Parts: sequence; C-alpha cells; structure tokens
Amino acid sequence: MTKLLLRFSRPYRPLIAIVLVLVTVQALSNLYLPNLNADIIDNGVVKGDTGYIIRTGGFMLLVTLLLGISAVVSVYFGSLTAMSIGRDLRSSVFRKVMDFSQKETNVFGTPTLITRNTNDVQQVQMVIVMALNIMVMAPIMSVGGIIMALREDVPLSATLLVIVPIVLGVIGVIASIAIPLFRSMQKRTDRINQVMRETLSGIRVIRAFVRTDHEEKRFDDANRELTDTGLKIARLFSIMIPFLFGVMNVSTVAIVWFGGLRVDSGGMQIGNLTAFLQYVMLILFSVMMAALIFVMVPRAAASAERINAVLDLEGSICDPEAPAEIVESKGLVRFDNVEFRYPGAEDPVLSGISFIARPGQTTAIIGGTGSGKSTLVNLIPRFYDVTSGSVSVDGVDVRNYAQEDLWRLVGVVPQKAFLFSGTVASNLRYGDEKATDEEIWHALEVAQSTDFVTEMAGQLEADIDQGGTNVSGGQRQRLAIARAITKKPLIYVFDDSFSALDFKTDQKLRAALRDETANATVIIVGQRVGTIMHADQIVVLDNGRIVGVGTHKDLMETCETYQEIVYSQLTREEVA
Repeated sequence: MTKLLLRFSRPYRPLIAIVLVLVTVQALSNLYLPNLNADIIDNGVVKGDTGYIIRTGGFMLLVTLLLGISAVVSVYFGSLTAMSIGRDLRSSVFRKVMDFSQKETNVFGTPTLITRNTNDVQQVQMVIVMALNIMVMAPIMSVGGIIMALREDVPLSATLLVIVPIVLGVIGVIASIAIPLFRSMQKRTDRINQVMRETLSGIRVIRAFVRTDHEEKRFDDANRELTDTGLKIARLFSIMIPFLFGVMNVSTVAIVWFGGLRVDSGGMQIGNLTAFLQYVMLILFSVMMAALIFVMVPRAAASAERINAVLDLEGSICDPEAPAEIVESKGLVRFDNVEFRYPGAEDPVLSGISFIARPGQTTAIIGGTGSGKSTLVNLIPRFYDVTSGSVSVDGVDVRNYAQEDLWRLVGVVPQKAFLFSGTVASNLRYGDEKATDEEIWHALEVAQSTDFVTEMAGQLEADIDQGGTNVSGGQRQRLAIARAITKKPLIYVFDDSFSALDFKTDQKLRAALRDETANATVIIVGQRVGTIMHADQIVVLDNGRIVGVGTHKDLMETCETYQEIVYSQLTREEVA
C-alpha cells in the first residue's frame, strides 16, 4: 500500500503537510491541557486562588477553541486529499484497463476489474482519511503521553510497562489473523459481482431453461461465503474492543490505587495524580484509535495489492516508440503468412494465412464454426497481435502504427452489436463526434434504419438503453452498421453483422452499402452464402487455414469446402 500511496499522493503533498501540522497542533493541545488542569488543582483549588483559576481556565478555553478549529480544518483537508487520491486511482485504473488487450482483460476478468475500480479504491480512500487524522495523531499522543507521564511521576509510570505491551501484543495478533481474511473478503466480493453480472446478462437463458432456482442457489452460496467471512472478521474485532476497554478500566483502578498511596505518603500531589491519570487515558485512547485503524488497514492493504496488480501489468499490445505516419492511406490490407495462437494454447487458431483485401473491392470470409473467421479480422485493428507473419495496411505493419491512428482507419461492426446508453444520435456520433444530422440520417438510410427510427419517440434523440436492450436484435445490428458508416473509415470490417437481418433487408442494405463504400476496403465475415456470394473475393477457411480464394463461380469449381457450405444452404437449382 505504501507504494500506491507514494505514487498517487505526490500532487497533494502541500495539503497533506497542512493536515499533518494541524493534527500535530491537536495532539500537542491534548497533551498540554492535563498539565494546565493539574496547575489549577494544585495552585488554584488547594491554595484557594480564584484569580489563578479564572486566568488558567480562560487559557484552557482558548486552547480548546484552537483544538476544535484545527480538528475541523484537518478533517476537511484530509477528506479532500483522500477523495482526490481516490479519484486519481479510479481514473488510472480505468485508463489502464482501456489500454489492455483482450489477453490482459482475460487475465483478471470483468467482475474483478469492476470491483478493483470501485470497492478496492473505496477501501484505500477510507484508510487515507483515517490515517491523516488518527494514525498521525496516535503515535504523537502515545509517545508524548508517556513522556508527560514520566514528568509527573516516574515510579507510577512503571504501570505503563505492563499496560502498553499487553495492548500492542493483542492488536498485533488480531491484525495477523485479519489480513488473510480481508484478502479472502475481496475475492468473495469479486465472486458476488461475477454471479450477479452473469445472472443479469443471461436472464433470458436462465428463464428459458427454467434455471432460476439454480441461479438463486449460486448467488446464495456466494453471498453466504461473503457473509461468513465478514462475520469472522467482525467476531475477531469484537474481542479487541471490549479487551481494550477492560484494560483501560483496570488501568484506571490500578493508577488511582497506587497513586492514592503515593499521595498519602507525600510522594506526589493530587494535581499530578489527576494529570497522570489523564495522560494514561490519552495513551490508551491513542492505542484504541490505532486499533480502529488496524480494523481497516489489512483490508486496504489487500485492496492496494489488487489495484497495484492492475496498474503494474504491462499490456502486450503497445504503441511503437516511433510510430509510422499516415500520409495518404488507401486502405489496402495484406495478410502475409499469418499465424496466431491464443496465450497458453498448444495449437494455432490461424496458420499460413496470406491474401490481399484491396480498396474498392469486397472481400468475404466464410468457413465453418470455429474456423477462425472472427479471430482473423480482429488482427486488423490489433485487438490481438499475430504470433508470426504480419498484417499490414498500405504496406506498413499494423504493429508500427500508433493504435489510435490505426483505429481511425478501421470501422468495425462486431458480431454481437453493442449500443451505449444515450440516444440514437449519440450512438451514431460515436464514430464521428462532428457528424451533422444530415450525415446521420444518410447513414441510417444506408443501414435501412430510417423506418424504425422515424417511428421512435424523439427520432434521433430517442433514448437507447445500455446495450441497446430496448430495440430488437436486427435494429441494434443496423444501428451498429450505421455507426460505422457515419465514421467513414477507409476499411470496413463486418464480423457476421448481417446474420440478424432478414434476407430482404440484407439484400437492400448490401446494395446501398456497395455505393457508399465504393472506394473503401470492405471485409465481410459471413455464415450465409447469400450475403457473401457476390463479393469480389471470397476467402474460405477450414480449421484455421485457407482452402480457397476466388469468386463464387471460381470456388464452386475448385473448392470442395465451399461447395459443401453452399449446398448445405441452397439447392442445386438455386445455385444454378
């Protein structure tokens, strides 16, 4: 956790310094007040000097006022610092995750990344607030209290040699047991998020297969594990607080007993005894405050480790030190003997892939399920990097481009269309923030979406729910295609984007798209022969290898795999 705090506290060191000064003022004021109280008793009450009582009492009120003001200001600045560091932490984790490739995302998993950027950051925030206002004050008051107690009476201070080690020993034992439990608690929180996320995402499947009871049991198990871990921690610390109060009360009795004997023998004055008693209470109170911190520090330390794990993980896909400049890009895409395998896999998903997708032409990719079609097109925008070989755009390896420059050239419509919460217009302007309403309507017209958008309340300003759940699958797919058209990229990648459309809409959309993308490179991944048979070039994949390249007519004569795909969907009369 120290590493994390040093890394993110640098901009706020002036604020931290102010808080430390104010907290030190509070601690010194607390240490000074018992001494003044002893003087009032010994020099005012015993001697009957009313004027001295009023003067010293007035000064004590002034010190108390100063103590109150410094407490308010230090808490304000401490909270401001903690919230600011928390904001920076969340921003850094989010930006880091945004730079992750799919490989790094899979290392952690989506549920734990969400937990680390919310719950874990919150734990660190809370500890910073407590640390700035309590953790700094506790040692000052403890050490200062011991020194002041020794000044009051050295023989009576021997009681501290018994009290303090007992308290510190118990806190240390409890903290050592609590740290593993807090780590486990964060993992249990991850599990709760995972089950909840899966349940919400797969609610239709759960209901369709009548698995509601099964999912409720999964959530109940995860919830029970988190509860049990939380109860173990609560029971652990429920022992500590009564123990500390017990030590405090026993210490008070012992000090009054032995102090009374010292006063009776003339070894110390009554004022010194009351001051000594207050100093011991300050010491024990400081230890109790430190104990409260120990309740939170182990969990925050576990959270900090999890946050550091995200921030320290280097992405496998990075920008080159000297990225190639894009001068006049035409969008020519070349695959040169490409091989790709997923991390940890023994066999490659793609092997020996070589072909060229030219501007002004449509290149279609077809093959059986699991043949590597989607993986192949994901190599173009560098969602993954090739294991060997190269993918180039306009003769430059995509790994030599800055990622943002490369992404500007490519418009991707994924297999599973995703829309963001907002409006129709905001989703389409995701491709081009400066797109006018006319350009948006044109994109909708090309994507065959004008009819249903005009019927929506608000039309372009119609609300879209997260994920596009308030529109049908076909409408969501067409809006995703319109978003890519609005971007006007040089390279269009349609990853099985027409599968949710009926044949009539599919035909109309492809006809309109042909005119819109006349000068662009179009790559279509398809399962339906009717979608890809009119492409200028068809690449046939089988088990990650190219088994045929050519037009529909050529492949019907030369490629057995393509023939099998065609005849599985069309009759011989339809093919003819």
